[in-house]
Amino acid sequence: MCHVYASTDPQRYESTTRSVRLQGSVTSVRLENEFWEILDCLAAEQGMSAGRFISKLYSEVIADKGEVPNLASMLRVACAVHLHLRAAPAPVQDASTGASRRRA
Repeated sequence: MCHVYASTDPQRYESTTRSVRLQGSVTSVRLENEFWEILDCLAAEQGMSAGRFISKLYSEVIADKGEVPNLASMLRVACAVHLHLRAAPAPVQDASTGASRRRA
């Protein structure tokens, strides 16, 4: 099993720095290319650029939590949460009770 991970193209875990505008200020974010790819896909699903998506996410976290102590870490976790949600079985409606439950 480790071979699947060990044979990953090194380009996927090389880091790239991008500039992002957050609440009027420009900052640099350094992430592995794999995370940039996920963020690009998430942004495209929302009909926006990755920079705009990150800015919107940042603003929402600030509004909810008051701060973002580590932007790069928050973005990596957002990508992981997205992948977990995407991999989770879809809820199904029980015809007899109308309640939602997860597929087994």
